[in-house]
Amino acid sequence: MIYLKLFRLCNSINKKSNSNSNIYPYNILKNKEPDVFLFDNITVLYGNNGSGKSTILNIIAHKLNLKGKERNNPEIVGTIPYFEEYVSKCTYELGETENGKKINKIPENSRYIKSEEILYEIRKIEQDNVLQESIKANLAREIGLEKTKEFMQTGEGQAQFERFQFAQEKYSNGETTMQILEDVLEPDRLYLLDEPEVSLSPQNQVKLAEEINKMARYLGIQFIIATHSPFMLGILNAKIYNLDTKNYKVQKWTELENVRYFYDFFKKRKNEFI
Repeated sequence: MIYLKLFRLCNSINKKSNSNSNIYPYNILKNKEPDVFLFDNITVLYGNNGSGKSTILNIIAHKLNLKGKERNNPEIVGTIPYFEEYVSKCTYELGETENGKKINKIPENSRYIKSEEILYEIRKIEQDNVLQESIKANLAREIGLEKTKEFMQTGEGQAQFERFQFAQEKYSNGETTMQILEDVLEPDRLYLLDEPEVSLSPQNQVKLAEEINKMARYLGIQFIIATHSPFMLGILNAKIYNLDTKNYKVQKWTELENVRYFYDFFKKRKNEFI
């Protein structure tokens, strides 16, 4: 399902004539043509650091008032809130249902999920593991090892142990990001994902991309994803906008600079794999 059909950034006339074109976010997105993104079930915003992919996701999140949009630092009194000004000049169009009926609003509980949120959850899991060991050690010192073992067999102790054990397994299996997303994502929603592959191994990046493909196909979820991972790019059934090009060119994943770099790197060393 395509809930967000089109998003148009602040138009080029306003960007070029704005006296504050060197101020964020004008400075990130100026001199880019065209300004319109047409979305599929899965759309990728590809680009290297500084290309504006996270900025564009946040602009979309603000315009649609999605949960997870980043709050901007308060502006100095008497100055123009440039980010809000930019967002106000953006426009968008919603999609249609399978019956051709115009969608009149973005589904509730749609949201913007940033890589920082995923890393925060991972840190909490790590802290739980540390806390588990600390509790056991403190109990052993205070009441002795045998009584600690007895406490862990009680209902309260077992509940604590199971909670910490789940957190430890969730972290150690290398699939933390996928588990977090599975806990959050709901059918029939729009999700903006900023580098969801963070902390994942290449194998798990592939698994994550496969899961995203399934959710888009079978659960009616629309994804707009910022990434430059060649493993994600190679698996996702997505339209890919290359933000490193002046005209935000739509390209195949095999044409992207980051992917070509990996290809050339291993091609030059193929004899070492024999």
